[in-house]
Amino acid sequence: MDWILGELPLHPLLVHLTVVVIPVAAATVALASVWPAARRRMGLLPAILALLALIAVPITSSAGNWLAERVGRTPLVDRHEALGNSMLPWTIALFLVAVALWVWNRVATPTGRLRLIGSAVLAAAAVIIAVSSVITIVQIGESGASAVWTGNFSKDPIPTQ
Repeated sequence: MDWILGELPLHPLLVHLTVVVIPVAAATVALASVWPAARRRMGLLPAILALLALIAVPITSSAGNWLAERVGRTPLVDRHEALGNSMLPWTIALFLVAVALWVWNRVATPTGRLRLIGSAVLAAAAVIIAVSSVITIVQIGESGASAVWTGNFSKDPIPTQ
């Protein structure tokens, strides 16, 4: 499959979806894990956003792999690709914890100490996974920007005539 739209490679376009949906999904999952009122209002939204992130990541990665074969291998491109491949496990974990939170709070009926311990464990997992997902997507984005712009950008303004 050619990952192009018109004359543009799809990877830079798909990246915009990914860098928005992952932090938004992470924020809603973390918020739902620690704030019961927000959890009730959001319902399935955190899980839906996490699913969208989970779908977007392999598509974006596939488009990126296709593009990497065409722009040529450099250490910066290789680093970006390696970091990009590390995102999928985080989005899987984000989706799983989002679903677990929803099931725990909508379907499960534990009481007392079990309820408290289970909620605390899920909240801790959700926050750790959410923060790690955001850190990872920022690292991937920074490495991608470096791969594109290193050597192609000057801080000096273009001289005017």
